[in-house]
Amino acid sequence: MAPGGLPYFDPEYESLSIRINPPRVSVDNTSCGDCTLVKVDSVNKPGILLEVVQILADLDLIITKAYISSDGGWFMDVFHVTDQQGNKITDNMTIDYIEKALGPKGHTADESRTWPAKRVGVHSMGDYTAIELVGRDRPGLLSEISAVIANLKFNVAAAEVWTHNRKIACVVYLNDDATSRAVDDPTRLSAMEEQLKNILRVCGDDDKVAHTKFSMGLTHIDRRLHQMLFAEMDYAGKGLTAEADCAAFLELKISIDRCAEKGYSVVTVRCRDRPKLMFDIVCTLTDMQYVVFHATISSDTPYATQEYYIRHVDGSPVNTEGEEERVIRCIEAAILRRVSEGLSLELCAKDRVGLLSEVTRVLRENGLSVSRAGVTTVGEQAVNIFYVRDASGNPVDMKTIERLRKEIGETMMVNIKKSPSSSSKVPEARNRMSFSLGSLFERFLP
Repeated sequence: MAPGGLPYFDPEYESLSIRINPPRVSVDNTSCGDCTLVKVDSVNKPGILLEVVQILADLDLIITKAYISSDGGWFMDVFHVTDQQGNKITDNMTIDYIEKALGPKGHTADESRTWPAKRVGVHSMGDYTAIELVGRDRPGLLSEISAVIANLKFNVAAAEVWTHNRKIACVVYLNDDATSRAVDDPTRLSAMEEQLKNILRVCGDDDKVAHTKFSMGLTHIDRRLHQMLFAEMDYAGKGLTAEADCAAFLELKISIDRCAEKGYSVVTVRCRDRPKLMFDIVCTLTDMQYVVFHATISSDTPYATQEYYIRHVDGSPVNTEGEEERVIRCIEAAILRRVSEGLSLELCAKDRVGLLSEVTRVLRENGLSVSRAGVTTVGEQAVNIFYVRDASGNPVDMKTIERLRKEIGETMMVNIKKSPSSSSKVPEARNRMSFSLGSLFERFLP
């Protein structure tokens, strides 16, 4: 037996076990009147819960309830899901993807379990080069990063940017403007890496706060951003005022109790619900080397309650106050990374080299700081969303909004709206439109 009561899985045994007892997956639209039930019964193995939740999250499905049990050698779970509009999942293509990705074929080919657009790597979206950047955040940093890329004649095909607690992490997909292929010139790549490191450094000799690398692996993009910020210890220290406002808006409460009879620690999270909340929590627990044995998830709009029975991979529960505080801080950071205070700008324009640099320059010149961004390309169109706030911490005034419409709106479609944490009315998660990389790329790429 492996630590934590889990059986040891070597690749040959796992493959044999799956062939003998293949995963059973059902997508049930008859048992419940207002949602679709996704049921998965499978041989248990480390990380399987995250794999399942990741697939549902990449499809932009809303998990309203879930029941998880994976104590021992078998994994059994039931998810109550809807689409973003609160409807059952009736699209045959989506149902077929869920059944294949969670079924036997999905468990024998790791890459098939993830939307291609959600993996980080040279081969993740065709002929592109992926770069990862992490460092200390400051106003105008994204503008400087995109200017370096544009000056070197690289085209940004997609990017995902997260900031939290004065740290920034981003994954950028590039190709060569002249060839529309991955960048394979080591001289140009080296020049870009050096220039990006220079602007990421806060102090002249502060190499520890800036990292740039070219990603060759296949890692889920949201999970990779979580890992990058976790490695930078963005959960430590006092957060910014805007992030404290987000936590207050969410009414976020996290507690850890002991279940002495079974030797579990029970992590309970209560907050306003939002898309991908379960994914962010399970991702963080997994990367912190905790195993989820049981879980119950419920959402009573607009609030969610999630309860996880966990042990560390070595079999021990959360034993000390220091460990308990660290788990709570890390889960809180994971939840807040995806929550943005301020305005959201949705932009659509014909793609071209330097477009990202142009937009972020306009934002910087108008005193706005980007807290989160999703950039993608669908055919010849760039579809971007930026979450921005006033760099000084004040609310964005109407004059700034009008200037943005005039300066950016002449060349592209612009939609400006308040982020949820800036509004007194709480929008239901299921009524929000999603601009995630997973949903957009898979709809339009062949």
